[in-house]
Amino acid sequence: MLPEGPWPTIAAFLVARFPAIPPAVWHARMAAGEVVDAAGVAVDAQRPYQPRLRLYYYRALAEEPRIPFEEVILFQDDYLVVADKPHFLPVIPSGRYLQETLLVRLKRRLGLDTLAPIHRIDRETAGLVVFTVQPVTRAAYQNLFLQNSVRKTYEAIAPWRPELTLPLTYRSRLEENPARFMQVREAVGEPNSETRIELLETHGAWARYGLQPVTGRKHQLRAHCAALGLPIRHDRIYPHHLPENTDDYTRPLQLLAKTIAFQDPITGEPRHFTSPRTLLLD
Repeated sequence: MLPEGPWPTIAAFLVARFPAIPPAVWHARMAAGEVVDAAGVAVDAQRPYQPRLRLYYYRALAEEPRIPFEEVILFQDDYLVVADKPHFLPVIPSGRYLQETLLVRLKRRLGLDTLAPIHRIDRETAGLVVFTVQPVTRAAYQNLFLQNSVRKTYEAIAPWRPELTLPLTYRSRLEENPARFMQVREAVGEPNSETRIELLETHGAWARYGLQPVTGRKHQLRAHCAALGLPIRHDRIYPHHLPENTDDYTRPLQLLAKTIAFQDPITGEPRHFTSPRTLLLD
């Protein structure tokens, strides 16, 4: 929120507030629409200074890669936004991704700076992500996940193993792998992860599986499938960790967050959302 002050324009305030950044840089950022107010309206260099105005600058990262796939908004009301995320797009800013994240894209597109995800899926995974609109209701929705009151189903393409008796429930203890930064590994001890797996259809050497995570551990579905001899098609982490920053947009991970359902803690309504995306079985 901007303080009281004598600045004639917002641009003048930014120049005074950040003296290490040349005025021409702020003017260029404003001209590019990278400085917006709380309503998502771009702020130009001539806009008069307004005390107590919320201002946001979506900084650009050097050489941030453009993700050439678009999200789809499936639902929006006063409390929730449900988006269908494409493969390769991170949910929140991290590492070399800022502008090219689902959260920042949606904030700019909808003009809702209060958006926050109540759960996440991997960057490589496509499908449903639910966001809250109002900070005051966020905890109520997040508690649904803490209480295991959310029903989620995924679909995955993996090798067909006719010797496996399906459906089955797989449990194991997952821990961070100290030898592989991005991986988790199975360890001896009390199980802390559980996945239900069913066969949906087969096509030659491949099959489409339905996955229902009972728990929500990091990389749970990918690790469990690999442990069963069902590595998900085009997985670059399990069972073998391939080099980072070598995405192949023609070979997306064949894992999809297909449905999500829960009883809305604010409205009391049953909520059920389905991604229209499909995976490549052939």
